[in-house]
Amino acid sequence: MTAPAAEAPRPSMEIDVLVEAPAWEALEGAAALAERAARAALATFEFDTDSEMSITLTDDARIRVLNREWRGKDKPTNVLSFPAADLPDEALPQPLGDVIVAYETLAAEAEAEDKTPADHLTHLVVHGTLHLLGYDHIDDQEAEEMEALEKDILADLGIDDPYGLPLEA
Repeated sequence: MTAPAAEAPRPSMEIDVLVEAPAWEALEGAAALAERAARAALATFEFDTDSEMSITLTDDARIRVLNREWRGKDKPTNVLSFPAADLPDEALPQPLGDVIVAYETLAAEAEAEDKTPADHLTHLVVHGTLHLLGYDHIDDQEAEEMEALEKDILADLGIDDPYGLPLEA
């Protein structure tokens, strides 16, 4: 009798969440929500090596500086994504990049769009994580593909379509 073949271990995914702005204390469990959102987005893909990413929960002042330095836009924004530079395959874990979310912009958008801050944070982290995985919304076709994926991921998490259509009961 032969022993069953051992299943290869799944690559690990490390997600570091840094809460660097005190305003995030207003959203209980923000770090856990951010990690859950990133894991949901990452779960739609197969990884063949150990990987890592980081999420920084910051404020409008800090994200404004980053937006100015990296995108030439001197204003705060809700989320920024910085994909990691290509590294040799033997560098483990492979970095995916960084997602950075600003509290004040997130809170204002959530209120204006009648969303909970928790749901909006989840959406922004899913959106940012998809950017790290190569998705974009520069043209209409890319935007439709990315938005469809976001909607599917968020629906799996029980969150309404962030672009306006509620989940069907």
